[in-house]
Amino acid sequence: MTIAIISLLSILFFMSVSASNDRSLLTLPSLLDDATSFEEGLSNSLYHKSCHDVEGVIFRKVMEWVKKDPSLAPSLIRLHFHDCVLRGCDASILLNHSGSERSADVSKSLRGFQVIDDIKAELEKKCPRTVSCADILTTAARDATVLAGGPFWSIPFGRKDGRISLAKEATNVPMGRESVTKLIELFESKGLNVLDLVVLSGAHTIGRSTCESVQHRLYNYKGTKKPDPSINPVYLNYLRKKCRSTSGNVFLDATTPKAFDIHYFRNLKKKMGLLSTDQSLYSDLRTKPFVNALFNESSLFFNQFSVSMVKLGNILDAKSQEKGEIRINCNRVNYRHV
Repeated sequence: MTIAIISLLSILFFMSVSASNDRSLLTLPSLLDDATSFEEGLSNSLYHKSCHDVEGVIFRKVMEWVKKDPSLAPSLIRLHFHDCVLRGCDASILLNHSGSERSADVSKSLRGFQVIDDIKAELEKKCPRTVSCADILTTAARDATVLAGGPFWSIPFGRKDGRISLAKEATNVPMGRESVTKLIELFESKGLNVLDLVVLSGAHTIGRSTCESVQHRLYNYKGTKKPDPSINPVYLNYLRKKCRSTSGNVFLDATTPKAFDIHYFRNLKKKMGLLSTDQSLYSDLRTKPFVNALFNESSLFFNQFSVSMVKLGNILDAKSQEKGEIRINCNRVNYRHV
């Protein structure tokens, strides 16, 4: 059985690699229903002449911040995901105004904005009006992964910065209580598949979540006045002690919380997934085989994480790209149409 699962994962891995190399297979739907892919406009060599060493500048800045605060590594990965899963990777999450995605209640725990601002300021001095905030955030998420001990992948550049950011759309980001069906539907709407869902969930191998996100599992699960039966009893006691207050934080991976590894998947087999959406990956027959295949295969996880992150970073919304710009300041658009 294990060999069969690994063989299945290997086949899907090579299919994903092929898809990531064949841009005709990655035409992604627009949030606004006029589906057009702008991915063919992305290029690994875009900044070679216009902003030499752009990746070096970004990496050094991310390393500087992560050295001071290692918790920023998972925060940058999460910030990138929140950006891409709404209007595509257009840095709309960075816009800081009333009614923006960033201002929404569901975005209140997001961090890493100051890192992107610092990188942007440095690049504006070096190459004014050249490197988009969307490209910066995408690259910073990759570099944060590497600095946390995860894999490296190449990033094509050319994303435009979107001019629209709506708080009401931020509620479409998974918050940890959704069903696997809802998660699969969301991922498929962005051109991602079930394998991508499981593998990208593996980013929870590092980082923290708010206790507020898990409280419903600890005492009154679905109105039963009892804890979620899918939680390991020992882990339940740990969480109750750790999360006496909803304002606290708790590690997503209780085993190796600061290491980018496969213990996240091993924890699911032990009923130690923190969020409902984590643990349900092991109870749902559509996702469980992939968890089983990954929990002992570090190389498969690292390889597929790279592929899935490339796919995530290449989600582009047609209108955001068509009407996008290169922001001078990542917190606001350059100008507003009258």
